[in-house]
Amino acid sequence: MLSVDMENKENGSVGVKNSMENGRPPDPADWAVMDVVNYFRTAGFEEQASAFQEQEIDGKSLLLMTRNDVLTGLQLKLGPALKIYEYHVKPLQTKHLKNNSS
Repeated sequence: MLSVDMENKENGSVGVKNSMENGRPPDPADWAVMDVVNYFRTAGFEEQASAFQEQEIDGKSLLLMTRNDVLTGLQLKLGPALKIYEYHVKPLQTKHLKNNSS
């Protein structure tokens, strides 16, 4: 499971650490819809996490999302949507690409 250090940074992000607790794979490409939902719940986006479930966003879909998808496609308030994309989706995409390009 990806555990989240709940000490908020100044920019609103939280530190994310990889582990295999609760069976969630460390690579987001392998996440099921509920892994994505639980990731965002753990990250402090309880209310917004349900949008990922309603839209059936699994790990592969999450890694394909654009900024516009998050800001408009999930029908979230702008503030949380920006934080979700900039501090979670984008870093997960970058890390995934880095890990799979070598």
